[in-house]
Amino acid sequence: MSLAAFEKTLVDAIPLSDDICLHLMGEPLAHPQFLEILEISRQHQASLQITTNGLLIKKYEDELLKGETVRQINFSLQAFKDNFPDRPIETYLDPIIEFTKKSFELNPDQYINFRLWNHGVKSFRENEEIIDYLEKALQFKMKREVDPGHIKSKKVINDKRLYFHFDSRFEWPSPHFPKHSEKGTCQGLRNHVGIHSDGTVVPCCLDKEAVINLGNVFERPLKEILTSERAVRMKQGFEEGILVEDLCQRCTYIKRFTKGA
Repeated sequence: MSLAAFEKTLVDAIPLSDDICLHLMGEPLAHPQFLEILEISRQHQASLQITTNGLLIKKYEDELLKGETVRQINFSLQAFKDNFPDRPIETYLDPIIEFTKKSFELNPDQYINFRLWNHGVKSFRENEEIIDYLEKALQFKMKREVDPGHIKSKKVINDKRLYFHFDSRFEWPSPHFPKHSEKGTCQGLRNHVGIHSDGTVVPCCLDKEAVINLGNVFERPLKEILTSERAVRMKQGFEEGILVEDLCQRCTYIKRFTKGA
């Protein structure tokens, strides 16, 4: 997506959203024009959420701490061990810790969210290592009991906007998966949509292959796409507990929103 296309999409999306989230596939901090994207967002007074593995946080530290544009940063901490299982955790966490401390001081209204989306028996030891190190460095203590099916988020320092967010691993939905159910619900189209770099609008951030193509923001206004027959039918289906689209019927992530699934 060019900068001109990003600006057009941003202007289209801002009136319809509380936050613009830079995270639908890929690593936003690795974008070659990331600073320009931040500047365009500032010019239009957008409120940004950024989801990152944090490996490049030092490179863009100053810009991410400047002003009110970046309202929240989600650090996907499970990504490091997933990709670099033999590397020392300290070299990864230290720049994130330094950034977090500077955020407390320079931008106290900014939310910092440490994600561990790998909950389960196999991840317990590596998560304990991460939590122990962060507790010592940031001087807090957190109860380890976690039930991602009930309470996913924990605030860990009372006077700071620092949270841990836990969840279990998920599968990216695919049209090749077996059908799970025609009944269920989802947050797609209800509290978020996704826009791919080619302008394709999808109902949720898990549709990474744009299987459910609702339209293109380079061809039609986003508001018009979201009020199209297909989009409205999907949203109404979610509200009534019916999975209208074939991909949704094959999505296991939906189990998180459906009681008894």
